[in-house]
Amino acid sequence: MAHSRRNTEAIRDYLSDADRVVEVGIGRRTDLASVLSKSGVSVTATDVHDRSVPDAVRFVRDDIVEPEMGVYEGADALVARNLPPELHRPTLTVARAVDATFAFTTLGGDQPTVPVERKTIPGGTLFVAD
Repeated sequence: MAHSRRNTEAIRDYLSDADRVVEVGIGRRTDLASVLSKSGVSVTATDVHDRSVPDAVRFVRDDIVEPEMGVYEGADALVARNLPPELHRPTLTVARAVDATFAFTTLGGDQPTVPVERKTIPGGTLFVAD
């Protein structure tokens, strides 16, 4: 549990300059969105399924493969945790289209499928797309 919290805090710290963040594929893990929103960041969470999110977080049901671009416009960063390889390129495409940073973690030994800079964080690696 401590690893997860430190991981979340490390990602928050990396995104400290962002005013608006979209978390892609939030799933049931709302700790990052919660920590970001408590830090004063405007957070929108997306997922292909309806999800419960903290009160301060806006939720939009969206598929990053066929995105509603208005959800992402104005974002400083797109962030995703445990993002499957097949969603790396579509998420990067959206991030580039809205001129946002794209930072993500993968699950287990999955390697990024897009060019990245690797940042070591507690419990793993944060990948920041080039």
